Amino acid sequence: MTEASDWPHLFEAGEGPVLLALHGTGGNERDILPLAKAIEPAAAVLAPRGQVREGGALRWFRRHGEGNFDVDDVVIRSGELADFVVWAVDNYGLQGRRLVAIGFSNGANIGLATAALHPRVIGEMIALSGMYPFADRSLTTSLIGSRMLLANGRADSMAPGASVAKLATELRERGAQVARHERDGSHGVTADDLEAAREWLLS
Repeated sequence: MTEASDWPHLFEAGEGPVLLALHGTGGNERDILPLAKAIEPAAAVLAPRGQVREGGALRWFRRHGEGNFDVDDVVIRSGELADFVVWAVDNYGLQGRRLVAIGFSNGANIGLATAALHPRVIGEMIALSGMYPFADRSLTTSLIGSRMLLANGRADSMAPGASVAKLATELRERGAQVARHERDGSHGVTADDLEAAREWLLS
């Protein structure tokens, strides 16, 4: 376990909202920075690094295979990420600022897990090519007041439609406001996704 104050990360100050930028598998805190800035150039960006390695690639939590997540590890790692965010908000003087998590793929999944389990830390989430991160477990946390945007490709085999539908249902049943953006295509981030994210951020 990495102590919050020792967690490798980048922080760029800005006058807009604070975007918690969460990279996908094989990425890092530098790779995700342009994506956050493309959504809101004026934002402050907090970009931590995933702490799990899989074949040399950085990830946020362990898995047993493609789409087969180690849910116990998801829960543990989301708690650690929440602790880091609390530390960073205090360390960088971000108290009272709007904080929105933006994640792609594995980053979207850890962001969703953290928002679902620690809604007082992450109350808003833009999930790009994410899916339900808890397998057959149901959510029990109250998410009243939370807002989520789920942006997915209809032909995404890495984040199947059934899992995204389950995600939306679980979030809504716990009280979250959920918006969905579906597009043609598969895993990735398109210009349409970015435009949907910008519009949602302003809503």
